[in-house]
Amino acid sequence: MLSVQPVLVARARLGECPVWDAQQQQLYWVDVYNYRVHQFTPATGQDRYFETGEVVSAIALAGPHRLLIALRHRLAFLDTQTGNMTPVCQVDFPHPDTRFNDGKCDAQGRFWIGSVSEATGQAELYRYDPDGTLQVMETGLTISNGLGWSPDGSTFYLTDSAPAKTIYAYDFDAKAGTLHNRRVLVDLSQEAVEPDGLAIDRQGNLWSALWDGWCVACFSAAGQEIQRVRMPVQRPTCPTFGGPELKDLYVTSASVGLSQQEIQQGILAGDLFRIAMPVPGMPTYTWDASSQ
Repeated sequence: MLSVQPVLVARARLGECPVWDAQQQQLYWVDVYNYRVHQFTPATGQDRYFETGEVVSAIALAGPHRLLIALRHRLAFLDTQTGNMTPVCQVDFPHPDTRFNDGKCDAQGRFWIGSVSEATGQAELYRYDPDGTLQVMETGLTISNGLGWSPDGSTFYLTDSAPAKTIYAYDFDAKAGTLHNRRVLVDLSQEAVEPDGLAIDRQGNLWSALWDGWCVACFSAAGQEIQRVRMPVQRPTCPTFGGPELKDLYVTSASVGLSQQEIQQGILAGDLFRIAMPVPGMPTYTWDASSQ
């Protein structure tokens, strides 16, 4: 049985998008509604943060001491030595109640970033390339969330948290960076949970944080449920693999929207956790700015 260890008392409102920096052996993660990008060092337990001044939903490594971050309506670079932010691009979303949400880099150095909309079906998935272009890659979503790629790079996974409560699989053309043949991989529409962020292990299994589910669930590449790892918090949000051997599954969590009674039942809501895994995960890819 896998054990869950609390590693940081953070009390985040909405902890999300943990990203492992293998060179620095550090974990970056965001607190969306407290407008902060955190930098956690497991070896010392130290956590520092950078104020962004607005909603920050996703991050990607973008070279030494630099992150590419997704704010409410724009992308920017964050210098992790100075805390300075440099604007990259602004997005005019098709619906006014829309903002950026979860994102991740592919092995070719492209940043895939979804949006979340108050209007059903109005969210989209974008691809931001190293040449500075931003393209819409998928439409008709509502909460574009956890995403990732199979170990061989041939399959792309995308979560639409609600109301669909579905993880989709696509055929992925790595060279062209395009998606084809969308199909339902995991359907949780009959449960009172929402699939949130996800991570992929070296065997191709998907680890999905289940919002309001008190657990992280593991699914095979065929979509079959393998197990659920019980969490001490109601709203785990996003896992990622880290540690020297990529065998530490770090999981962020949220306290936002919980009643006082619910917080008392899960007093660690908003904290950061680590699960020791028998199988390593896929590495973190970096946004490739070599052409910039």
